Amino acid sequence: MSTTTAPAAATVAAALRRLYFVRFGFALVWAVALFLTASSIGPVSATLLVLYPLFDVAIAIADIASSRVGASALGLYVNIAISSIAVVGLVFAVTSGIPAILRVWGVWAVVAGLVQLFVALRRRILGGQWALIASGTISAVAGISFFLQASVPHASLSNLAGYALLGGIFFLVSALRLSRGISRSTGGRN
Repeated sequence: MSTTTAPAAATVAAALRRLYFVRFGFALVWAVALFLTASSIGPVSATLLVLYPLFDVAIAIADIASSRVGASALGLYVNIAISSIAVVGLVFAVTSGIPAILRVWGVWAVVAGLVQLFVALRRRILGGQWALIASGTISAVAGISFFLQASVPHASLSNLAGYALLGGIFFLVSALRLSRGISRSTGGRN
């Protein structure tokens, strides 16, 4: 990284760090709330299920604004599109039952995971992205698992809470790793 791009990269990394901490906090609260309501589809669990990809849309928009578009913009725009489609799909799926929810969530997790993997690979130079590379890969695998769980009798939504919590932990790890990288690139001024 050249000396002229180091401050710009540090600024982007600082913005990403804040977004990653927000994502962790949201995932933690969301996972606990879903776990407590996952036994059936009611107003709270239905709202939570639709809220998660909607939050993903909002974070991607904030990411684009704070990272000044950059090389990962295409992936973020794709993420906005697929998460918006997931919101619509989940609105209908919550009225159809847990198998429908798991199918929609599974497809969304696969595609969103691959997009996250793509974006994290593009952002490797900023540091702190290995956890998001792993998270994107795990999301894709988990998505396939959710899709397959839809055909199991007595399928549950509680696995979605674990999925969100694990994803949140990966964002926390990335935020902490970015903090170390920012501290080094700014000489400790943070």
